[in-house]
Amino acid sequence: MLRITETLALADWELVETFSRSSGPGGQNVNKVETAVELRFEAERSPHLTAPVKARLKRLAGRRWTDEGAIVIRAEETRSQARNRELARERLVEMIRAALVAPKRRVATKPTLASQRRRVAAKQHRGEVKALRGTVGDEE
Repeated sequence: MLRITETLALADWELVETFSRSSGPGGQNVNKVETAVELRFEAERSPHLTAPVKARLKRLAGRRWTDEGAIVIRAEETRSQARNRELARERLVEMIRAALVAPKRRVATKPTLASQRRRVAAKQHRGEVKALRGTVGDEE
């Protein structure tokens, strides 16, 4: 059971963890211990998430979202398998919490009459400046 908020928790069957050998420094430890964690969350099949949350989660996950509707998070920063598990779970929790927040709808506003007049006055002034740049003609 992975707790996201006070009201939302993910069941164990929704999460699958696989372990593999990690890359990077670590000496012999890297060659013999499977410390890298790949956490797979079946987001599309999850009964705990609503459709809008799943849509936002898909957008947030990006290329970590698979064709089957799962999110795959890989953690291999530390030499400890337990710490990598914690890191992967923390990343998943943060991603789901971000998807739970519905974006505010933008309210369209109109420019004020004064700002429209200032814009037009500035354009007229600029046009006058440019008109004065013309070639100087012969005066007779």
